[in-house]
Amino acid sequence: MARVTEQTFSSAIVSFHRDELGDWFARLACGHHQHTRHQPPWINRPWIETEAGRRSMIGKSLVCKKCAQGLPADDIPPK
Repeated sequence: MARVTEQTFSSAIVSFHRDELGDWFARLACGHHQHTRHQPPWINRPWIETEAGRRSMIGKSLVCKKCAQGLPADDIPPK
């Protein structure tokens, strides 16, 4: 039996958008969305606060909990 690791459910960031409350989320290549908040000291993502920071993370991988749960892709948000 194959071992399941975090890398098993990693997916590349393809773009960033804001939700209805103004929080940033990443759209992942797998079709899921994941919030990418900067809330120190628990969540340290200062790069999300600038356009250059977000752009630098395009193509980087995040662990997708929705893939791990076998959930269908999220709807694409309106622009």
